[in-house]
Amino acid sequence: MELLPGEEWRARAGRLWGSLGPARREGLVRARSPRETLRLAAPLLGSAEERSLRRLSRRLSVRKEPRLAEPCRQEGNRRFRAGEHRAAAALYSRALSHAEAGSPEMATCYANRSAALFHLGQFEVCLEDIGRAQQMGSCPEKLLPKIQLRRAECLLSLGRLQEAADTLRRVQESLSAEQRPEAARHRALLGRLQQVRDGGGEESGAFHRPSAAPGQVPPDPEPWEESSRVSGASVAVSLRFSSCKGRHLVAAEDLPPGKLLVREAAFASVLCPGESLLLEGTAQALQDGRLANPDLHCHHCLRPLLASVPCRGCSYSRYCGPGCAQLAWSSYHWAECALGGLLLALGVFCHVALRTVLVAGFAQVKALVTQTQEGGAPVAVAAAEQGARPIPGCEADGRYSGSYRAIFSLLPHTDRHSPGLRFLCGLSVAALCKALEEDAGLEAWITKGAEEEEEEEADAPAGLEVLGEAMLRHVLQLQCNGQAVTALRPSGPEDGPVAGSRQVRLATGLFPALSLLNHSCDPNTSVAFTGRTAEVRALRPIPRGQELFHCYGPHRCRMGAAERRRRLLAQYFFECRCQACLEELQPRDAPEAALFCCPACQSPMQGRGTLRCSGEACNHLAPEEDFHRRLLRLRHSTQSASELLEQGKPGRALELLQKCQLDAQRFLSPAHLRMGEIEDHLAQVYAVTGRWQEAAGHLRRSLRAVEAHFGPASVEAGQEAFKLAQVLFNGRLASEALQAVQRAEAVLWVHLGPESSQLQELRDMRVCLEEELLRTAPAAAAQLL
Repeated sequence: MELLPGEEWRARAGRLWGSLGPARREGLVRARSPRETLRLAAPLLGSAEERSLRRLSRRLSVRKEPRLAEPCRQEGNRRFRAGEHRAAAALYSRALSHAEAGSPEMATCYANRSAALFHLGQFEVCLEDIGRAQQMGSCPEKLLPKIQLRRAECLLSLGRLQEAADTLRRVQESLSAEQRPEAARHRALLGRLQQVRDGGGEESGAFHRPSAAPGQVPPDPEPWEESSRVSGASVAVSLRFSSCKGRHLVAAEDLPPGKLLVREAAFASVLCPGESLLLEGTAQALQDGRLANPDLHCHHCLRPLLASVPCRGCSYSRYCGPGCAQLAWSSYHWAECALGGLLLALGVFCHVALRTVLVAGFAQVKALVTQTQEGGAPVAVAAAEQGARPIPGCEADGRYSGSYRAIFSLLPHTDRHSPGLRFLCGLSVAALCKALEEDAGLEAWITKGAEEEEEEEADAPAGLEVLGEAMLRHVLQLQCNGQAVTALRPSGPEDGPVAGSRQVRLATGLFPALSLLNHSCDPNTSVAFTGRTAEVRALRPIPRGQELFHCYGPHRCRMGAAERRRRLLAQYFFECRCQACLEELQPRDAPEAALFCCPACQSPMQGRGTLRCSGEACNHLAPEEDFHRRLLRLRHSTQSASELLEQGKPGRALELLQKCQLDAQRFLSPAHLRMGEIEDHLAQVYAVTGRWQEAAGHLRRSLRAVEAHFGPASVEAGQEAFKLAQVLFNGRLASEALQAVQRAEAVLWVHLGPESSQLQELRDMRVCLEEELLRTAPAAAAQLL
């Protein structure tokens, strides 16, 4: 619910809505435009509502509070000692965002973060933090030899031998008699330096995977030619318009699987803060040690953070470097910085709406708002590319660009939203406008934007009225047109033998070209994100002229047609009639029934309600609810086994999982997802104990179940193949590992894009495996390479 205003503010707005007289409520119910809704809602923002928001904003304060730096740093120290170096770096960054500039605390945070970065193999970034700690001028004396020795280790690891030698010489001059640990470490580094100079050095086995530097971008594996007619889209697609489908994209040529079709940066995007911060308040959430999106990703480009640069004004916004910090400040953060607590209280949709108008600039916002108020629509004057009718959102020459016009043209569906939601959004935008009145910088921004217009009409609406109407329009648009920016996040311990992952909602953004794709429950494209850039690829062969479809969330592999249609109608206001829904709604046996096996003879069960064995000589009958009860018990037992493994009790977890496996085999097909889940958990247990062959066997069975349910080209199958590749790699089974790597690469490249961390890891594994096979088994290598 962090996309909409917080629970307390929603409740306050709900009580106000309930207290309205019939006339006022009827007026709001009948409002059919953002302008009319805001005009009626704004006067109802009373002093009690303003006090409520001020209280919420104080609880979600983003001011810098130096007192919070120490507990954050101590939690970072605890995570560092536990070997959780990535989490430790994030917590040191959290402490830095509160530390007083130039203070010893700030210098200590930089020094501590450099240690975490060193253990992560991020030597260049580690050197930057060491430099920052030294430049403070307030770095505690006892830390200086440690960070200088760390600097020497980084330089040695990077092959910068002369700089390492100079650093070690300076360290030797500064060491005192009491610093015995540092002296021992100094002697060890001198020995290592001499060993490298003599041509020795550390041996690197064929299966060693080097750490990638942050921001390292692999070469693009395919050419990219952008369309001259649709900004952010490939020349291989065309824009079309019809009265029933609206704007949509079609294939301009036959498209192979994996073909890159759209590459587009968000017009505006905002990180989701995480529910713990909203529920607990800023101070409590900072000190409980849990990490969320604001700790792990740049607030401008959304790329993963290792060593963030804090905002100069608030403690919330953090950036991957000075470049992103400056871009954010000049584009929008100059206005948002002082509003941080209020924006958290009002929710991500309000924040995206504000950021959208700030990025667009007042002149563009006012031009389109005025055009709409005069009864016009943001459509092209000239016809679109096929020479037919104008397409909404296009420029005067018929080109669909990634401009504010394209964003503004997205439908807000004002009359389809419930009156209560419209009132909540209108009241929230009114509160945001009230806060903006107090910003002198905003007045200058509006004045500058107005000066860019050739004429200023006498009866033109006031600046804040324009911004308010545009922002409410965007808040209502986001319900249907806001795109969830997702990222894969590791699950389980950092140093686990097999790296699991889960997809999380990272941010919400507005993407003009991506919004052109209509929905299908069985889409022919996949969408992946690299930071704030979306990439759309063909999932399967798409013939010329076929429409491109994206899945808005409800997918045929994850829920039934009735549930999918209910969700789509509730959020997107359309009744899905895609091919998958139409086919599934035809009367037939329940698809899951065939995945249940007869307890008597193991033949597939058939039917609904009361299931019948399909075996000719059996005809066993059993209520379907009995199978579902057994499934539920199996799920609870599997979860218990997973918890035992997390608690470091693999023996007990194995015992419970083996019982689950035996029970499941009595009534489930090997293709049932629950069977696959049990096999996956068994693989985790065997991997933890280093029994790689057994782990690989269970993962292969899990992969077969996943492929049966989701398909061999699905992202789920790719993730399972990735785990299989890791297990085989760790077990030094080079030939089998290379086949698994190639299989995982082929699938995940389509779904995640070439810059994903998993693809980078697979590339590293493939290079090591190819070298190993060429050295030890050239015949096998010739077949696989």
